[in-house]
Amino acid sequence: MKALALALTAALALGLAACSSDKNPSSSSGGTSDSSSTSGIKQETHDATLTTKVKSALAADVGLKTLTGISVTSDGSVVTLKGAVDTAANKSRAEQVARGVDGVSSVKNELTVKSGG
Repeated sequence: MKALALALTAALALGLAACSSDKNPSSSSGGTSDSSSTSGIKQETHDATLTTKVKSALAADVGLKTLTGISVTSDGSVVTLKGAVDTAANKSRAEQVARGVDGVSSVKNELTVKSGG
């Protein structure tokens, strides 16, 4: 089951990376923007891959796998967690799991704890 979830998450991330980098390469007016476009695509792919790895790690964690309110984004090796969780312990655990993913240098934990829920 974990393998299926990981495979689906990876496929989704790659698909999203392909969609987000859907730029018209023929519209460049010189040779210099091609290398910056390639660099941008590589960064977007790296970000999507890292985001997928963090989401998979969160889904695989027994205490966090039922939480659906966590949004993960990546910018370089910095991961941002947003959304709402039910306890402060889950907020802390989500950050800990994200920090443990290979390639993550730091985590911005912007999760909020739902009150009374």
